[in-house]
Amino acid sequence: MRNGVTLFFVAILVSACGQGEESSCLVDDSWVIGGESGSELATDQIFRRNNGAEPGTLDPHRAEGVTASNVLRDIFEGLVSETANGEYIPGAAESWVISDDGKVYTFQIRSEARWSNGDPVTAEDFVFSLRRSVDPETLSNYSSMLYPIKNARGVVRGEIPTEELGVTALGPNVLQINLEESTPYFIGLLSHSITYPVHPPSVKLHGSQFTRPENLVSNGAFVLSEWKVQDYILVSRNKKYWDDVNTTLEQVFFYPLDNANSTLTRYRANELDFTDTVPSEQLPWIKDCLAAELHVSPYFGSYYYGFNMEKEPFKGNKPLRHALAMAIDRTVITELVLGAGQIPAFTFIPPVKEYAGIPPEWAIWTQEDRDNKAKELYREAGYDDSNPLSIEVVYNTSENHKRVALAIASMWKQTLGVETSLRNQEWKVFLETRRLKEDTEIFRGGWIGDYDDPYTFSELLHSENEMNHSGFADENYDALLKSASEKSAGAERLRDLQDAESLMLETMPVIPLYFYVSQHLIKPWIVGLEGNALDHHQSKYIKVLRRERLPSD
Repeated sequence: MRNGVTLFFVAILVSACGQGEESSCLVDDSWVIGGESGSELATDQIFRRNNGAEPGTLDPHRAEGVTASNVLRDIFEGLVSETANGEYIPGAAESWVISDDGKVYTFQIRSEARWSNGDPVTAEDFVFSLRRSVDPETLSNYSSMLYPIKNARGVVRGEIPTEELGVTALGPNVLQINLEESTPYFIGLLSHSITYPVHPPSVKLHGSQFTRPENLVSNGAFVLSEWKVQDYILVSRNKKYWDDVNTTLEQVFFYPLDNANSTLTRYRANELDFTDTVPSEQLPWIKDCLAAELHVSPYFGSYYYGFNMEKEPFKGNKPLRHALAMAIDRTVITELVLGAGQIPAFTFIPPVKEYAGIPPEWAIWTQEDRDNKAKELYREAGYDDSNPLSIEVVYNTSENHKRVALAIASMWKQTLGVETSLRNQEWKVFLETRRLKEDTEIFRGGWIGDYDDPYTFSELLHSENEMNHSGFADENYDALLKSASEKSAGAERLRDLQDAESLMLETMPVIPLYFYVSQHLIKPWIVGLEGNALDHHQSKYIKVLRRERLPSD
């Protein structure tokens, strides 16, 4: 167990980050919701949600991060969609047939599917869009996700033309996709924005400006109406959407608020109906005063720190990477610093379906034993009290990220004598810093599964993955992923992925810290939001109930 001095130091650092807990509730709960029936709808169907950081782009083939995906799920629709609770269902395709060998998927595009300008959505639109996704000129950071499609790897590498990608329009409404091998998670992958269709005439006419509100033609339940940078994104109901009859909301405001405390203030002032997270230091008060509005669910995501494996001090210094990993008390992070039910993680991939990673041996040790081993490895790496390590951690702006970083810096200082400086950056700058790898030593990372299969985590650290910001490259790791990709669902495939993860953890290019839970505050007059493992919430399922204040005495 970490000594009391360290825990006290961590607690002081953590409490200094935020506003602290409030002494009393003072919650405005004087509302009648839903009228007499409890289900009467409000006249104004407007949903206001906090969306975290400002998205970098709304080009579905170039966007990255949760905040962009939240908007893209409203304004675009792929071949496959999701229910409110996260099950995969037909989207722009009304049905599909899979060949006996699992390598050929034939999709029937809905005849009633329309773009927001009234044009029909066709199989050729998907051919154009999937080719664009893998075209090196698109500069997508997710193109490697499409490697299961025949010839995709060669197209991404620039070795063969986009026309040879294994996608074909067999007719106006029939799309065929040929795969390299049977891919168990392929249907789930088709719900990701990298596979969304874009409107070919708009892209050809406007080029990179096709995503501007005045230019964007989309096929989802909503259309982009306004984008006021650092203020809000507004999407409005798309009356041309094939299933518009089942959409209720008229408008959705996405606010780019990355300060959890100010978000809570606006939520309490009824300026927001939904928060993307909650401030950790306010959780005790929230649990006491807003318990009915706090929604916490399991979340298929990992929070981690990544090392820059391409430069010193971490290049070629495995003992140092392991020393820093062992010196972090994950229980303190999850219980004292955060406290929302996050799960301490010693593996990178969260448990999913039949998959569970194999933790390293030291995961079951006491923290005291891990600390002692960390000190031994630290000395082996060439550092001691007379020659302490000095490093920088970079993270994207967020009070919760700051709290975690301060706590970890305190643990490293107390256990090893490491001097840690912290640098926070706005989201788009942070992504660019990680991508370039020129100005990072340790970076905060978070990965949310793109589909409900362990491979969505495994492939992140493939040597060719554009999102592999640590620079980890191992031929054996890549070979295990290739072996897994050539196998149907089953025990042998999962063993390959377990072996790959164990190999990666032995090298330690990233430090797993905890598995996420989603944390949202949701107003009682909002219905249609359901917890799900990927934390996907499409606005087409949401309704706003009528609300009236109780008469005063």
